[in-house]
Amino acid sequence: MIDKVVASAAEAVKDIPNGASLAVGGFGLCGIPVSLIEALHQQGTSDLETVSNNCGVDDWGLGILLKDGRIRRTISSYVGENKEFARQYLAGELEVVLTPQGTLAEKLRAGGAGIPAFYTKAGVGTQVSEGGLPQKYDADGNVAVASAPKEVRTFDEADYVLEESLTPDFGLVHAWKGDRHGNLVFHAAAMNFNPLCAMAAKVTIAEVEELVEPGELDPGQIHTPGIFVQRVVLAPTSEKRIEKRTVSLAGAGSQEGKA
Repeated sequence: MIDKVVASAAEAVKDIPNGASLAVGGFGLCGIPVSLIEALHQQGTSDLETVSNNCGVDDWGLGILLKDGRIRRTISSYVGENKEFARQYLAGELEVVLTPQGTLAEKLRAGGAGIPAFYTKAGVGTQVSEGGLPQKYDADGNVAVASAPKEVRTFDEADYVLEESLTPDFGLVHAWKGDRHGNLVFHAAAMNFNPLCAMAAKVTIAEVEELVEPGELDPGQIHTPGIFVQRVVLAPTSEKRIEKRTVSLAGAGSQEGKA
């Protein structure tokens, strides 16, 4: 079996070129491949298309690439916590393909499974299926690029919209444990979009908190088999941020922040 471990995050991403498409795991700030994103940022790669549930926050995750104008286009589901994202979108600097969350997940899963397209109820009767959803504005605030109509078919008296799958050039994922063959285990909610991004990408790079030897992982507990992973890098010290902290004041019964 091939030893897929590389020495550093910088080495792992060094062949990602300008203009590449990236599937990036994570949900909010949970399970983000921080070390790989930082290495890509330091490398100076630009003109990127990202596929991710969200685009980080202003100073973290994909947000650091966005802030420096490195992302040209993004396919995302939720973008509400990034002010720079909103500014670039409304100023015509960023193309945004908003996609229902479940549809985005299935686009990645289907891509990894070799399924080119599928039908779903999500978005039927809206601009998701009918077209006209603003994807990019011009500098004057006019819609420069709008979504195209999609095929709708009826099955068992219900309408479904055709969605094409996604197979980005590279996948960046964060795992709890991984072995030298690329088998990955994710921890709790950090599983989120990571397995799907790992499946869909043509070349998947995994940063892992703990690197183990082949045979140490329980085969029944492996979430992503090594066949989907081309590179593994140890990243044991990646910071884990909390997007919004909810705390209870002792004896007061009130809360600060929100979930």
